[in-house]
Amino acid sequence: MIQPPAPAPRIKLRLEYDAPLVLGPGKARLMELVDRLGSISAAGRDMGMSYKRAWSLVEEMNGAFAGPVIQSSRGGSKGGGAELTDLGRDVLRHYRNLEQLLHLQGAGDLAALQALMRRPD
Repeated sequence: MIQPPAPAPRIKLRLEYDAPLVLGPGKARLMELVDRLGSISAAGRDMGMSYKRAWSLVEEMNGAFAGPVIQSSRGGSKGGGAELTDLGRDVLRHYRNLEQLLHLQGAGDLAALQALMRRPD
């Protein structure tokens, strides 16, 4: 009987800084969604999180970097909004580059680890 292959691994890059800041897939996704949707609340809703939680993550990132990664404007007659700053775009680009590097340069090690996994019975 042929054994099915072990499930392919999923890589989640999580960078932990003393700032304090943990930059991982969730915050990267939040930045992408704010950039696309123009709203912190809409980005949070898309990710299934509360407005308060989304704002908390934005504040954490904005406080950890040299400047804000997300800039927001208050609501009013024309409504508020949010946008990724140039710094935010740089942060997101570097994060995605590191993910890509890990996938490409780590492919051999990932395959070797997968080969060492127990196969399902």
